[in-house]
Amino acid sequence: MPARVLILACGALANEITALKRLNSWSHVDLECLPPELHNTPKRIPDAVEKHLEQARKNYARVFVAYADCGTGGRLDSVLAKHGVERLPGAHCYEFFAGAATFARLSDAEPGTFYLTDFLVRNFERLVHRGLGLDRHPQLRDAYFGNYHRLIYLSQSQNAQLLADAKGYAARLGLEFHHRHTGLKGLAIPLSLAAEGEVVWRN
Repeated sequence: MPARVLILACGALANEITALKRLNSWSHVDLECLPPELHNTPKRIPDAVEKHLEQARKNYARVFVAYADCGTGGRLDSVLAKHGVERLPGAHCYEFFAGAATFARLSDAEPGTFYLTDFLVRNFERLVHRGLGLDRHPQLRDAYFGNYHRLIYLSQSQNAQLLADAKGYAARLGLEFHHRHTGLKGLAIPLSLAAEGEVVWRN
């Protein structure tokens, strides 16, 4: 039997990782998720990850962290290096979902781009509208999004309702709407390597 592996993940990736576990029959892989709200306070991510790593390293042959840097400014990598643990490649989920080269082209074409994933579309009201205080102070829209010009929905699933919702959120924010379907390949490849005990990526 393969050695047991723990994927310690951002809660925003829970549905996608669960789907990949089922699809690939990774019975030796366990999933533990941290609250997705940490994305609104990225400076808390490294400490939250380390707290869970200290216990997980006692119980698993391998732990893989399903976070990108996610705005921690390299602090997450410092924690992972101390524990000898790898993470997902790239700066954030938008990059590994879209692919590094594609994301670089999108960013270069229009730096003022706000991105949504399936998770963020499903949780827009909670994490963006209420999470940023726009429900109480709608004037903050210009402070948060005044320098943005477009919204790109990077979709992992083919879901007509999510697509319609994403278009509506772009209109609400006053941003030009674009859609690019990514699927799960950018997440599936590194997780497959982690599940098989292979080197994924080192910063």
